[in-house]
Amino acid sequence: MSVPSQPKECPPAEDWLVTYADAITLLMAFMVLLVSFSKVDQDKFDKTSSGLAENFSDAPTESTRNKMQEAMKDVVVTEGAEEVAKMATDATGSITLELDSAAFFRPASAELQPQAIPFLQGIYGELSSPLYRQFNINVEGHTDDDPISTMRYPSNWELSANRASTVVRFMLDATKADTRKDRNGQPYGFADNRMRATGFADTQPKVPNRDANGAPIRENQLANRRIVIRVNKSPVYEELKIPKFRRKAKDQSRRKSIN
Repeated sequence: MSVPSQPKECPPAEDWLVTYADAITLLMAFMVLLVSFSKVDQDKFDKTSSGLAENFSDAPTESTRNKMQEAMKDVVVTEGAEEVAKMATDATGSITLELDSAAFFRPASAELQPQAIPFLQGIYGELSSPLYRQFNINVEGHTDDDPISTMRYPSNWELSANRASTVVRFMLDATKADTRKDRNGQPYGFADNRMRATGFADTQPKVPNRDANGAPIRENQLANRRIVIRVNKSPVYEELKIPKFRRKAKDQSRRKSIN
């Protein structure tokens, strides 16, 4: 008597793999689109990555941005400039260093006061490190609303812009004289395209220059005369891209004449 053969087991259905693969492909395409349309804020990225590292790592961590900020604070304290140089951060995450114009510049002039030289040298000594070469410097000049009219400065626009330019030029002159290199051979200093000087005149006051009757408020006017140095990773210069094209028409006409 023959034993009936056992029915063959069917392999498990794998149709779901097709759907799964399609879903993964669509998800990947969606993520690529998000990344392509996104613009990463490097300062916020640094803050986020630093916070994640602190929460998920037992080892102490310190971001490059935090190191730079602490180094700038040390210069302010060392030079005894806490009253005339205020450190902060703005809404975009930039490190800001606000300088009292009266302490750093001669009246109605863009000429630096003698006490400003060692302070700016200290700031240059810290920011010029190759460690911070991804950061850019934007120097802003601000005045009060008292008009100025001299041969050199016909208005507050020229005065504010010239004061900002003086700080930028100080940093670039220091770069030219700096022969230091780090252990990887990277030079110290600033490339020209990492810096920007902007004059705002009296268009962006911190506090009102005048009271309700139009009388000047002297302490407010003093506060509005300032230089603001903003340090962040936002580019201040975009390299000019010259469009390229191929001259085909002339080549084609030349070929026709040969044939």
